[in-house]
Amino acid sequence: MAGHSQFKNIMYRKGAQDAKRAKVFTKIIRELTVAAKTGLTDPNANPRLRAAMLAAREANMPKDTMERAIKRGAGGDDGTVYDEVRYEGYGPGGVAVIVEALTDNRNRTASEIRTTFAKAGGNLGETNSVSFMFERKGVIAYAAKAGSAEAMFEAALDASADNVESDATSHEITCATEDFAAVRDALEKKFGPAREAKLQWRPLNTVPVDGDSADSLLKLIDALEDNDDVQSVSHNAEIPESVSV
Repeated sequence: MAGHSQFKNIMYRKGAQDAKRAKVFTKIIRELTVAAKTGLTDPNANPRLRAAMLAAREANMPKDTMERAIKRGAGGDDGTVYDEVRYEGYGPGGVAVIVEALTDNRNRTASEIRTTFAKAGGNLGETNSVSFMFERKGVIAYAAKAGSAEAMFEAALDASADNVESDATSHEITCATEDFAAVRDALEKKFGPAREAKLQWRPLNTVPVDGDSADSLLKLIDALEDNDDVQSVSHNAEIPESVSV
């Protein structure tokens, strides 16, 4: 019985991992399709497509899957039109939350996001109700082995980046949105392809949350990220490392 239970547990965990991987692929495929549809199919001339391809490689997406998504977007073969929508609201503990989505049905997605916020004890607000608490930044990430902290800092400084944070595992470079492409290209000439390069919402100030509020907030974030239409979730919470779902 013990062996059987262990096998079932392994299969359950593998199934959960496969389901999570499938959701990640769904989001990336949607972004690849939209990026190819709204711009050129050459990633060197289409920063959005380039970022989506980086995300696909980081997620170990098969090359043929990625190429099919790009081809579908470039040719408009699937007939699906995705709208880019941003939702803003407050989660547990008064935490500001920004949700970015790609949807083929605005009413469905808005209803689902509103319900998710409500179930967590939060509430969905109007557009721009919390975005003033954030700034849009270009974020470029490298593994620590790509170069020394000093070399990364000097290269980022020369490329007009705003900040560099290095630790034992990675380097993170941030810059103004208008400098994003130039900074990314300069760093890639020196260190090779980035592990991640995209635009993100970064909070101007953080709100400390703990206890039940932190638990509820993490569950809200998890539920939002589980939605196939949601591409990213940003918040201004400062959560202790000891808190986990």
